[in-house]
Amino acid sequence: MRIFSDPSVAGYGAPGHPEAPFRVARSAQRLKAAGHKLELPDIPASDPDLLRVHLESHLQSVRQGSFADPDTAAHPGIDKSARVSAAGAMSAMRSGLAGVPAFSLMRPPGHHAGAARVAGFCYYNNMAVAVTAALDGGKVKRAVILDIDVHHGDGTESIMLGREGVRVCSLHQVPLYPGTGQESRDNCRNVPLAPFTGEDDYLRKLEPALEDLLAFKPDLLAVSAGFDTYKDDPLAQLKLDKKTYRRLGRLCADTGLPRFALLEGGYSEDLPLLIEEFLEGFAS
Repeated sequence: MRIFSDPSVAGYGAPGHPEAPFRVARSAQRLKAAGHKLELPDIPASDPDLLRVHLESHLQSVRQGSFADPDTAAHPGIDKSARVSAAGAMSAMRSGLAGVPAFSLMRPPGHHAGAARVAGFCYYNNMAVAVTAALDGGKVKRAVILDIDVHHGDGTESIMLGREGVRVCSLHQVPLYPGTGQESRDNCRNVPLAPFTGEDDYLRKLEPALEDLLAFKPDLLAVSAGFDTYKDDPLAQLKLDKKTYRRLGRLCADTGLPRFALLEGGYSEDLPLLIEEFLEGFAS
């Protein structure tokens, strides 16, 4: 198991904002204390990598901080942090394809970012960047993306919709931000979940969705790992327990596929423990 992280991505934030530096800093501390080695990304996210999924105008707006979104601030230097986060995704993807499961412990997250917009704390769509690089580079013919964040991965869907060689499945609470994902479209399957859904009901919905992804006969499993499905998360109302995340990781591992995962959401103080539980299952 390889874990990619960079302390520099804990260098921005705003008082009271849930997407806070502790998400990476404290999680890194816990994983190190448990004996995990954390590595810096071993490849960058270049302009050509980002331009596979984003418009040039979008890259310019992130560089200049000229975008406007009520949830997604123009922090000084955010372009650098967002590129480091994308580099973690690229590195994790490469590791997964080489046969070593990997996790990118980075911020900002990415799954709400579209081709030409920032949204929901996200600037570049890390998952779309990594999976598109794998497909365009000829490393895989078929890839599947499983998004287990509590919010619909609307940015990932908008970028990957209709893309040959990709299947996307998002399980998410409805109603909840961003207000999309009630119905499946083309190669993107959406699984809406009612508020207060617990582990048993969640797994009953996840298992057939995962089987549907496997029926595509993918060469790569990519997981947008959100931990805001947790019962004590302040931004949502699902009711998964700490040990549920080990089960989720194990279900991914049991596919036997080359795999990697990226940190998306998760805003509880228990996030470091939830990540550790997930990785115990994901690496097995």
